[in-house]
Amino acid sequence: MKVHFTSLGCAKNLIDSEQMLALVTAAGHEIIADPAQADAAVVNTCAFIEAAQQEAIDTILELAQLKTHGHLRRLVVTGCLPQRYQGDILREIPEIDAVLGTGSFPDIVAALESPQPHFRRFADKNAPLPELDRAVTTGPGWAYLKIADGCDNHCAYCVIPSIRGRYRSRPMDAILSEAKALAADGVKELILVAQDVTAYGHDFRDGTTLCTLLQELVKVDGIEWIRLHYLYPHEITAELIDLIAAEPKIVKYLDIPIQHVNDAILRRMRRPETKQSIRALFKTLGDSIPGVVIRTSLIVGLPGEGEAEFKELMDFLREQLLQRVGVFVFSPQEGTPAAQMPDRCDQEEAERRRDAAMALQERIMEAYNDRHIGLTLKVLCEGRDEDGRWVGRSYADSPEVDGQVLFTGDAAAGQFAWVHIDGQEDGFLTGHSVKINDKGSRDRFLYV
Repeated sequence: MKVHFTSLGCAKNLIDSEQMLALVTAAGHEIIADPAQADAAVVNTCAFIEAAQQEAIDTILELAQLKTHGHLRRLVVTGCLPQRYQGDILREIPEIDAVLGTGSFPDIVAALESPQPHFRRFADKNAPLPELDRAVTTGPGWAYLKIADGCDNHCAYCVIPSIRGRYRSRPMDAILSEAKALAADGVKELILVAQDVTAYGHDFRDGTTLCTLLQELVKVDGIEWIRLHYLYPHEITAELIDLIAAEPKIVKYLDIPIQHVNDAILRRMRRPETKQSIRALFKTLGDSIPGVVIRTSLIVGLPGEGEAEFKELMDFLREQLLQRVGVFVFSPQEGTPAAQMPDRCDQEEAERRRDAAMALQERIMEAYNDRHIGLTLKVLCEGRDEDGRWVGRSYADSPEVDGQVLFTGDAAAGQFAWVHIDGQEDGFLTGHSVKINDKGSRDRFLYV
């Protein structure tokens, strides 16, 4: 059987898709890129916000047309969308032949091969994570590494706990075994992902923490960068900060979603932080970790956010000059407390606020990039662009969400290069590779 895969949503979803790819391949089926030539198609979906749900539905309906006008004979939908709407999805989209919930990815071969017209599997979403092989689709030179799934934070606007289940950490030996296998395949950068990496090990109740995991991961030969996504502010300990500061392999890039800074809005969001605690944390990080890059995500338009609350958020961005910021419009999700809140912000106004915040952040980013001109950066090379230039990422850039470094000279995909920065172009740094025999002083080279 020729099988096409489409993976939507976050990096954690992508890892689920990579595990399904490995299972399907091991069962003797062929993976193909062109859905028009496929016998079966799998869509691994996201349902975090309305836009993600609509993207999933549009993708499903587009592929469903191939059942009439192409070779497609079976359409399988997996992940968050069927988990959230398991009672409705087959009735609303009858072209779907099989659905798998977030606890049932190991059943992908059965879903593809079953003669049953409406195959359904919804295993326990709170069960321990299955340890499965993966067909890594990222790189070259980097890969995601899932350390946990689910979430226990229950923020007022978020459906993830109801879709992905309670927080479950993977056993440390399984994570280390996978990290070693990835390193043996040439992976240089591991990007640790979970809904909350800072909660790693709490469910074991045996003293295991993110720090104990990191202390073992840094020993893996071949791995040079370890990047952390996402760290919840209230879980960042002094021990973790000291470890990040001291360990060269842990990238000085921290993705810390704060969502807002107005205390009343944070309480409505059911976030335990305050503006004062966030400000204090960012100061501690800046003082303790030279060159640290902080990325955060913000939500504008939550019910109760007026002009004063939005102005406070904008003033905070001007004060902190954070290097990486993503801004999202509040999306009310059925079944969450925020969806029932009064004082709803007008959608058009919320979008205006998002655009204003992003415009401010673009100016901050341009100034940040300007400060890199004349520096030499360690860059993980990923390939060439359409103009023949090398494309890579510095420690300040995470895949998919941040900028890149465009450069000329000698390099190799999947390997590190030293790049002297001489400008910026459309938000990307530009430069040329150089040979480094003596790394010199920190005022010339940025090699964290």
